[in-house]
Amino acid sequence: MKEIDTIIDKQRAFFKTNKTLDIDFRIKALLRLKHAIMRHEEELKLALNKDLGRSELEAYFCDVGTIILEINETVKGLRRWAKPEIHLSGIVCFPSIITKVYKMPYGNTLIISPFNFPILLSFGVLAASIAGGNTAIIKASSKSTHSTELMQEIIEEIFPKKYVAVLGGGHDVADYLLEQSFDKIFYTGSPKIGRHVLSKAADNLTPVALELGGETGNWCVIRKDANIKDAANKIAFFKSLNSGQICININQVAVASEVAEEFIVELKKAYIKRLGKNILNNDEYPHMINKAAFDKCVKDSKAYSDKVFFGGKGDPDSLRFEPTILYPMDIDDEIVNRELFNPLLPVVPYKDREIDKVLDVIASREKGLALYVFTKDIPWAEKVMSTQQFGGGCINEVCLQLMVKGAPFNGVGHSGMGAYHGEWGFKEFTHPQTVLIGSDKFNLTLREHPHNRKWKNLAIHLFER
Repeated sequence: MKEIDTIIDKQRAFFKTNKTLDIDFRIKALLRLKHAIMRHEEELKLALNKDLGRSELEAYFCDVGTIILEINETVKGLRRWAKPEIHLSGIVCFPSIITKVYKMPYGNTLIISPFNFPILLSFGVLAASIAGGNTAIIKASSKSTHSTELMQEIIEEIFPKKYVAVLGGGHDVADYLLEQSFDKIFYTGSPKIGRHVLSKAADNLTPVALELGGETGNWCVIRKDANIKDAANKIAFFKSLNSGQICININQVAVASEVAEEFIVELKKAYIKRLGKNILNNDEYPHMINKAAFDKCVKDSKAYSDKVFFGGKGDPDSLRFEPTILYPMDIDDEIVNRELFNPLLPVVPYKDREIDKVLDVIASREKGLALYVFTKDIPWAEKVMSTQQFGGGCINEVCLQLMVKGAPFNGVGHSGMGAYHGEWGFKEFTHPQTVLIGSDKFNLTLREHPHNRKWKNLAIHLFER
């Protein structure tokens, strides 16, 4: 705790030197981070393999390469994003003609990252904090220990702790950090812990960004006119990725009963095509983060053993659990009403003509982090996407909303608040500070006493319309 106090004190002192206000300083720091990630690519992929069983390709695609793209976008746009905005002040402010909006850093930031994408969700958020001109402490997950230790080594190699530091440890460390007064907190994780973070931040009135999983799940809706094979292939890819331990992953599928049997058969085929018949022995298939997560898969699978259409088995030694299709499920079943964060997939059939009732049920639950729709009726799908409330999503695709350059990643309600990626990340870690430049010539007296002048009343009504 003394070490933490020392780091926080040094970061506060360093921020007050105004060195982080310099755009060149920020760009050099971002490039230093990028080059360090590239130098340590093999070690990062190995750490992700040890923590989560990720293959080299999956580790690079999901964590390492994505951060490099994020930093490239940030470096390219930073000077433009950080440039003060100039506004005409308006007639009511005359003769003060010019107003500027400065993009000011918050100051000392705390980033609390999760285990499922430990590199991406630590360094990706750090890139946004650096771009905004802040100092940062990253509290990395105690579950993904190899990734946390490697991130500590990388950051100590390129930055002094007075600027950026990575801390490991358990909930006691996180709680101690949350007791301190930071200027901005960015948390990625579960809604349950998100409430705790928000509560602790309230004690110091600290602004918070939360990226949370969908508390009652992220739905995928498949209409009877959809390309069923395409939908099954994409869903099989997504649910296999990181063994389902992804905040934007599909939690449950609502599929038109007219094509439901065809869909689950195609989904089973897609799993086998990608992972083979003996999935538990496939080294490319990731495992659960720890025994507790594995045991939850076992428990849920046993509870609905009569609904297991495919999968349902695990290996306690490797912590791998098969992609598991639960069918047919009812929309009100308990497992359909919560986030799973694993490879289990409840499939809920519905009559296609009753799609509006399904959407009403989805809308009545907590807002998800993602929504996916498969249909050939694009105007209908666009109407759904523009009327339902959720973080982000896809029509006839999965997960790629996260990869779009210049687009925000965010949640809403129980799936989060705030947004980042690219310029949105810069905005999340800066405060727009409005400054009017006054004049001591030709000052209007409309606002001044005495107010009981008819011409003032007429002028005010004329100008403020």
